Amino acid sequence: MNINELMKQAQGLQKKMEAMQEDAEKNIVTGESGAGMVGIEMNGKHNVSSLKIDPSLLTEEIELLEDLIIAAINDAVTKIDKSQKDNMSDLTGGINMPPGFKMPF
Repeated sequence: MNINELMKQAQGLQKKMEAMQEDAEKNIVTGESGAGMVGIEMNGKHNVSSLKIDPSLLTEEIELLEDLIIAAINDAVTKIDKSQKDNMSDLTGGINMPPGFKMPF
């Protein structure tokens, strides 16, 4: 492989990464906790767009509600990270990226 082919591949990879960044904003996941009593919608850029709380939780201790909200957020983040890892694997042809490597968004 010569340098020109390598540069073309790098440019193609860059275009695909840009498309993935645009798609990340449209990719909505739902994180849940408490058997669905708390739900949160978050996009691939980790922006929260919706929070749903079962009304029965409003009579509980505030600490329980806080814990369930945190768990729902963490569930959504985990789903986004898995989706982005899968997308990156598809993009790189299955090449494993170094630990801690994050997509640039």
